[in-house]
Amino acid sequence: MNNTPSLEVIPPKKLMGKKLRMSLAQNRTFELWHSFMPHREAITNKLSADLISMQVYDVSLDFADFTPQTEFEKWAAVEVPDFDTILPGMETYIMKGGLYAVFIYKGRASEFHDTFRFIFDTWLPASEFEIDNREHFEILGAKYKNDDPDSEEEIWVPLKAR
Repeated sequence: MNNTPSLEVIPPKKLMGKKLRMSLAQNRTFELWHSFMPHREAITNKLSADLISMQVYDVSLDFADFTPQTEFEKWAAVEVPDFDTILPGMETYIMKGGLYAVFIYKGRASEFHDTFRFIFDTWLPASEFEIDNREHFEILGAKYKNDDPDSEEEIWVPLKAR
């Protein structure tokens, strides 16, 4: 993993996909992606081939209190320019945009916990930022290979100044 993230400001994004409520302890990620992937090619107006894995946390969540039982909404989605055509079974979401730290993670998804710990327990406390209450997401692009050790993805963490 690249220990120094880039800082990016992005505009709001329109997403189309599927969502499920879950926690880390009751992880339903496989179920979510298994229901989304067979239908992704039917979304003909997607802006790229990139897949977006997004987590939306309750506005009342204090990340200091985050536990494996904390529930959140997880999305499997693609970015679209508009919602003119919404496929049956798909939902839409407008991501707020704003300032993000972007980390490049290389490795198995199953081994991500060390990177997660580094971002939230080491990098973030040493930075001039804190978590903003916006969407967290990963971009699964051309270099993403599911649980392959050579897989690569972008980790986007929402930030605001302390």
